[in-house]
Amino acid sequence: MQRFVVCWSLVTLVVQADAQQIKTIPRIGILQSASASSSTSNINAFRKGLRELGYTEGKNILVEYRYADGNLSRLSELASELVQLKVDVIVAAGTQSTTAAKQATRTTPIVVGAAGDLVGTGLVASLSRPGGNITGSTVISPDIGGKRVELLKEAVPKASRVAVLLYSSSGTDRDEVKQMETAAQSLRLKIQIVEVQNPSDFQAASAAMKRENADALILIQNSFTNVHRKQLAGLGVKSRLPTMCESARWTEDGCVMSYGPDLPYQYHRAAVYVDKILKGANPAELPVEQPTKFELIINLKTAKQIGLTIPQWVLVKADRVVR
Repeated sequence: MQRFVVCWSLVTLVVQADAQQIKTIPRIGILQSASASSSTSNINAFRKGLRELGYTEGKNILVEYRYADGNLSRLSELASELVQLKVDVIVAAGTQSTTAAKQATRTTPIVVGAAGDLVGTGLVASLSRPGGNITGSTVISPDIGGKRVELLKEAVPKASRVAVLLYSSSGTDRDEVKQMETAAQSLRLKIQIVEVQNPSDFQAASAAMKRENADALILIQNSFTNVHRKQLAGLGVKSRLPTMCESARWTEDGCVMSYGPDLPYQYHRAAVYVDKILKGANPAELPVEQPTKFELIINLKTAKQIGLTIPQWVLVKADRVVR
């Protein structure tokens, strides 16, 4: 009987030790507004970053994935789920995911994979000293809107009017529009703002662009337009308008061109933030990074569909060409 008690005590100690070991494994929450399939390149870059820092998923780090699949109203619920799971860090994709995460917790560290104007939206106090539980990367660059206009004009030299599709609920996108308008003036281009609120507005937007004789279309990326990017790229093809977008995913889905930050690189950097926080760093004191790597992607297949010939001097600037 005494031997049984000793053996049972040993078993209990082993079980308790295992339980303690499990509790010490860091748990990361991923919050995405899009679907798993459309987030693959960014998530893979984040995982690669973790591996390079010595983390093996399922062994010395656990990752909880939550995808809203385009239903932005679910973000608050998904963020709350991650908080209830007591994750150590939340990695949020985009401004709306970050906002949902902040509303769910003021204590759990939040690392932004990539988002818009974090300062303008009040999510952080400043880029150098975020001041709360949020840090990470922003896609905002001082002249990126103007650069997109310049590249589009080079690709479509005869263009005189450019339509800009704007999601009316995204106030921060208007700063980018101001950059575009400044660049357009120097290039003698007219900017036509076309606002949408729901997917049902897309056809009316197309009609407005046709009515005003737009020569090209710039699609501003945010959580809403990103969800509908294939439909919007298709709208450009149907209207036979050269489209300028922000990220490679959009060009792969049918935009003629994209110029913007290398998003997978930014998600790779997110792993560095996670590592620092897990080792005790305070997110309030980790500066928010601005993009340093930009990509110009050109889709020649789409260009051919709408009858556009991209000048050779523009093609040689491209980091990648989709054929």
